[in-house]
Amino acid sequence: MSTAFSMTPLFRQSIGFDRFNDLFESAMRNESGSSYPPYNVEKYADDQYRIVVAAAGFQEEDLELQVERGVLTVSGGKRDTSAGNVTYLYQGIAQRAFKLSFRLADHIEVRAANLVNGLLNIDLVRLVPEEAKPKRIPISGVHPALNS
Repeated sequence: MSTAFSMTPLFRQSIGFDRFNDLFESAMRNESGSSYPPYNVEKYADDQYRIVVAAAGFQEEDLELQVERGVLTVSGGKRDTSAGNVTYLYQGIAQRAFKLSFRLADHIEVRAANLVNGLLNIDLVRLVPEEAKPKRIPISGVHPALNS
């Protein structure tokens, strides 16, 4: 029995114009099969999105964001904790390395990223160039003469 969830019916209105569906599909099926760290994909407006990654225990220097060929990669590495004189009686905060990849749709750009209260917020915006936007074509009642 498949647990795959198809979002195709939700995107029937945007055939050929919006492939942001790929971002949601890749978010729903993480290639590594792991759910660590948990994250949300949020939509604020037609052209504004945010990915929120729960990065508890990580600092800014432990995280790396990279966009290459339309794929946003978020990775986090372990900090070197051997320098401190800390003996953990119980360690429940996972600080293991991770790598998340999100395929970005056409014209989606990463605007900003910040780490606040253990949450990595990645703001995305869709900037469609003027030549790629739909154009209204006027309909005339006059038939132009065809040159044969």
